[in-house]
Amino acid sequence: MFNKVLIANRGEIAVRIIRTCREMGIQTVVVYSEVDQTAPHVLEADEAVGVGSAEPKQSYLNIDRLLEAARQTGAEAIHPGYGFLAENSEFADRCQQANIVFIGPPAQAIRDLGNKTVARMIMSRAGVPIIPGLDQTSEDLQLFSREAERLGYPVIIKAAAGGGGKGMRTVSDPGDLSETFQSCKSEAEKAFGDASLYLEKHLEGPRHVEFQILADSFGNVVHLYERECSIQRRHQKVIEETPSPALTPDLRHQMGQAAVAAARASGYVNAGTVEFLLDREGNFYFLEVNTRLQVEHPITEVTTGLDLVRCQLEIAAGQALTFRQEEIQPRGWAIECRIYAEDPEAQFLPSPGKILTLREPSGPGIRLDSGIRAGFEVPMEYDPILSKLIVYAENREAARQRMIRALENYVILGINTTIPFLLEVFKSAEFREGRTRTDFIDRHFEGWKPDRGKADLARIALAAHDRCRSRTPAGEKASVPDRLSPWQTLGEWRV
Repeated sequence: MFNKVLIANRGEIAVRIIRTCREMGIQTVVVYSEVDQTAPHVLEADEAVGVGSAEPKQSYLNIDRLLEAARQTGAEAIHPGYGFLAENSEFADRCQQANIVFIGPPAQAIRDLGNKTVARMIMSRAGVPIIPGLDQTSEDLQLFSREAERLGYPVIIKAAAGGGGKGMRTVSDPGDLSETFQSCKSEAEKAFGDASLYLEKHLEGPRHVEFQILADSFGNVVHLYERECSIQRRHQKVIEETPSPALTPDLRHQMGQAAVAAARASGYVNAGTVEFLLDREGNFYFLEVNTRLQVEHPITEVTTGLDLVRCQLEIAAGQALTFRQEEIQPRGWAIECRIYAEDPEAQFLPSPGKILTLREPSGPGIRLDSGIRAGFEVPMEYDPILSKLIVYAENREAARQRMIRALENYVILGINTTIPFLLEVFKSAEFREGRTRTDFIDRHFEGWKPDRGKADLARIALAAHDRCRSRTPAGEKASVPDRLSPWQTLGEWRV
């Protein structure tokens, strides 16, 4: 096993990796940009190395500086987390050239599966169902037009090198094809440095169901069952749960076998996720493979009892899987929601700023993977995810109720967050009854507005908090009235 690992990431995922490394007796090194000098991941690690300015290209995306940090500190391996360079085949190659272990799949697997059309061909040859569409990229608008007519509208244009919804648009009217084609091409070039596009049939209101896989370098491959990730905004997941309320035992078995076949066909090693779309008739189609640890991995951990980061480290160190498929028996129900520094009332625009007050939920069946603290300045340069709230219970309704209570006890003041919006989602009849599809937010929460009374009272609390801080001289205690209202104490006030 490694003695020292460098974590090429920040925020809650860096903290998450540090904690498993600590349990395994592995020293950790983190990197930080100039705006992250006092971030929680920096404070928790054994060592920290500054790698540049706030601009990601000068810090967390700077391969030369990351490799130099690893050499400087004697790190034997690099864990990329998710985002940034986690799915960058050049980074994996450069790590190998530097004799540093990349904790993830081989560079060739990242390249093949990162190109959506190549991935489609690999899956088709392996017998994994794929969505009807083009099997090659093209810049020929006429070819896209002919294929769209053959498939029938609506269709979806996608960036071949894409992810996270960038370079991806649905076209419902032939008259919009040309403009959408140019828009996707421009966005793909800007986001990925690759303007290649392809086209697929658009599935109306599918479910998004993914299977976690683990593969070692000895040919052993298992899946850890499914996660449903259908509740999304701008093609970004917001809420995930396991098991999926939509799968029968037979369908779960078929999809699990397809996920294992996908991993074998691509020469996959380490942890990854095979994603599918499930239509209203119960047909499933390959969507993509995420060649990294997923944001939503904790719900798989709490239902299977496995530590996926530990599994990643063991596989990367050359160890074989210690369990077989039939030994993996998930129990209970788990739900995760992502807490973003965003304003859901303003189309989920980012909401950077200083966290003035933080109160985190706790209790039986509650897990919080967090990368923030009170007083932390949430930067505008990075993904606005603050934390992940995970709950576990014996069944779905118990987990839903536990999530509501946890969110009601989660207070973040100073910035806008998605907490009030998430509360409304979990309280909705649509979620309670499991009617979760990829158009869930657009269909049920378009133009959502918060409860104005609660929102205004929260602002009053924040103003009072700031006023007390500004009026109390250093070294003196603020005077406390005999009777405090709930919003002053934040003891029982629910935001």
